[in-house]
Amino acid sequence: MPRPWTGAVWCASPSNGLPFRPSRTRSRAMLDRPQPEQPTSRELLRDLAALDQALYEAVTVTKTPALDHALRRLSAAADHSKISFTIAGLLALCTGRPRRAAALGVAAIGVASATANMLGKRLVRRPRPHRAEDSPFPGRHVPMPESASFPSGHTASAVAFAAAVGPALPVATVPLGLLACAVGYSRIHTGVHYPGDVVAGAVLGTGAAAAVLAAAGRNGNGLRPSRRAG
Repeated sequence: MPRPWTGAVWCASPSNGLPFRPSRTRSRAMLDRPQPEQPTSRELLRDLAALDQALYEAVTVTKTPALDHALRRLSAAADHSKISFTIAGLLALCTGRPRRAAALGVAAIGVASATANMLGKRLVRRPRPHRAEDSPFPGRHVPMPESASFPSGHTASAVAFAAAVGPALPVATVPLGLLACAVGYSRIHTGVHYPGDVVAGAVLGTGAAAAVLAAAGRNGNGLRPSRRAG
């Protein structure tokens, strides 16, 4: 007659295959064994900040004389979204989809810039990178802005413009996307942003463009092709 189960755990013996019950001492030892501690959110943020600092320093000590001048000029030209506004002005000269794409891009810049500067920087208040006086390549630097470092407003605006114009004017998707990436990297290369600031700016810019495109679609002013007269 089989023995009634009493709630104990029975296992097969490795020697003779007969069932055996683990001793209470062994079970307690297993329960009392220290469990690996889960990292807290503060520890995770500290590790991410350390990685961000390491990536920034890797860029600052890498000698790239052929890129320094071009990236410094690109970073300065992207101040106040001058490059994006110039492209938008050229697109606005054409009727139809290019003009609508320009309007969407400018609207996305406005949303991204306002969110980055009036919300993100005021909430996080991350200090700008420290550029030592004896930096190995001071010729690549641009003037250090006085605003907070997180997120990158230049990147947010450039990505927002590219992400909003692209769906309305697909032929511009790749060129504007590459330009936005170059602007974002130039802010690291010239010493005014950490890589994490640029990543956050890109995410913010993408969200701003999505919001503008969604609003334009609801209002019926989005990606519909224009009707030709006659």
